[in-house]
Amino acid sequence: MSTVAVTGGTRGIGLGMVRALLAGGHRVALCGTDAERVAKVRADLGDNAVVVVADVTDRAQLQYLWNEAVASFGTVDIWINNAGISHDRKPLWELPVDAARAVIDINFMGVLNGSAVAIAGMAGASGGHVWNMEGLGSDGRTVPGLATYGASKRAVTYLTKALAKEMPAGVSVGLLSPGMVTTDLLTHGYADPAALAKARKVFDILADPVDTVAPWLAERAVHHTRNGAHVRWLTTPRIIGRFATAPFRRRNPFGE
Repeated sequence: MSTVAVTGGTRGIGLGMVRALLAGGHRVALCGTDAERVAKVRADLGDNAVVVVADVTDRAQLQYLWNEAVASFGTVDIWINNAGISHDRKPLWELPVDAARAVIDINFMGVLNGSAVAIAGMAGASGGHVWNMEGLGSDGRTVPGLATYGASKRAVTYLTKALAKEMPAGVSVGLLSPGMVTTDLLTHGYADPAALAKARKVFDILADPVDTVAPWLAERAVHHTRNGAHVRWLTTPRIIGRFATAPFRRRNPFGE
């Protein structure tokens, strides 16, 4: 049984992983920024999890998450930097500076802050593993209108690979790549219905529900803790297979 901390754990992939971890008998601490949602998730999960309000852009608040997890469970074995947001699909010069700053602060600084808190805590205890979540842009692929989001995820991948070379003894770091998951993050920011309809054709082939991807990620997050590990759900062979069978197999990842 492991103790796992998950940032952004009150919704989407994060909550899906939390539920899967708890179902697997693990102890979980998680955070979110919406106090009302945090209270709802806390009531839903009951005494099986520590659920706190914490903003990943504030390192002191992530230290609070760490401290609460240790106070309740004695240790943190695995820390998952999952919290992330996107922005409207607009050219950079049309994206409001506050929206751009929020994406960079949460998607990159949040991972940097979480990694610093977790690595320091694990180095001073019995070790552990930190996972950082990839997304569109992590592999260098570019999509018009998502320059800021893609850059934030590309930075996370670089940061993680660099961290793998400077880990203290007993601590390791790796990347989780969920692929396309049918959360509001996937469909966010489409102002043009025609553009969304076009994108949905690809989503219907490549995307998967949270309940499919999250348990798979959770299991590997616990058991594949090698330094520099890179866990990918949507691999190249899977992508090729999905497109090859698309004319003969209708998928419904959105459950509609």
